[in-house]
Amino acid sequence: MPSKRYKKALELVDSSKHYPITDAVALLGKFPKTKFNETVDLAFRLGVDPKHSDQMVRGTVPLPHGSGKNVRVLVFAKAAAADAATAAGAEFVGFEDMIKKCADGWTDFDIAIATPDAMVEVRKLGKVLGPRGLMPNPKTGTVTEDTAKAVREVKAGRVEFKVDKAGNIHVPVGKVSFTPVQIEENALAVIEAIAKARPSSVKGVFIRNCAISATMSPAVRVDTRAYQTT
Repeated sequence: MPSKRYKKALELVDSSKHYPITDAVALLGKFPKTKFNETVDLAFRLGVDPKHSDQMVRGTVPLPHGSGKNVRVLVFAKAAAADAATAAGAEFVGFEDMIKKCADGWTDFDIAIATPDAMVEVRKLGKVLGPRGLMPNPKTGTVTEDTAKAVREVKAGRVEFKVDKAGNIHVPVGKVSFTPVQIEENALAVIEAIAKARPSSVKGVFIRNCAISATMSPAVRVDTRAYQTT
């Protein structure tokens, strides 16, 4: 059963309406607060069929105000690239030792970065890292020679988005403790990035639905008509 707090928040939402992003964020701020700093999330329903490789939607976007999350970074690298990653603030850096640790089932980190040379061995961790969405990938900037830049970007709030098997995408855009302007600007950056990631093979409406919510709140539907292209 929904809690009294959730029901009170739900009473504020017009379920038949798609709110401009400014109004949606303002409404989110009126919901009764929880005892913890909830994550604010954008959810998308896309008009794609992910079973077709040419309709895969994936990428990264830097959030202007960060995600509010302490991102734990693992870097697979040697020598200078390893030293640069450590200097940039990566929590875990190594090669053979880190590969063995992951092979044994350790995944206590949020993002993995690797140099192209390291990927020869890191690919063997597919069964461990793949299902958890932790495998480094050139398309998301996590396979690179410039490990320091990659670490700084993910620490600053670069988030990844990837469509799931049902055509949905979920992206964190901040915390409820952020100002409305910070949440709105982060959300707009994500909406614009996903709109630009539209595959050329997709026909008709691309962003079928978009909603913003906090961890324990109802969803507020967002009007994305300004970002639709056909």
